Amino acid sequence: MNIRRTIASVGLVALMSLAGCQRDNEPRVTPTSSTNRTDSTNTQPDNTGRNEVDRTGDTKTPFDQSESSSAIKITADIRRAIMDDDSMSFNAQNCKIMTDKSGVVTLRGVVNSQAEKNSIDAMAKATAGVARVDNQLEIKTN
Repeated sequence: MNIRRTIASVGLVALMSLAGCQRDNEPRVTPTSSTNRTDSTNTQPDNTGRNEVDRTGDTKTPFDQSESSSAIKITADIRRAIMDDDSMSFNAQNCKIMTDKSGVVTLRGVVNSQAEKNSIDAMAKATAGVARVDNQLEIKTN
């Protein structure tokens, strides 16, 4: 039985080593650089421009999320409700949810429709411990 484990371990290590290899003739893509993208559209994600404003503006960002256990639970409960709703788009599932220590929830990001914006707002308001919801979600324009 030990021989089987040894063979399985060696095989796993060899497989992991091969998975990290890349041939020299394949294009290399740097994840943080949009100029090296291999697709022909070279488009940016929906929230790229908004993230730039967040860095320079006086708006809430995920760094403003309280580290209190109650705020983390509120944020997780809202995220879970959004993820459990199969009608939510990828954009809606990736909206920013920040909860401060007093239970005020800020929603930011881009959603595909007014219905998604309203639904996420309702989910946040229905979550236990939420004092108020500041819904700053934006609707995708194109």
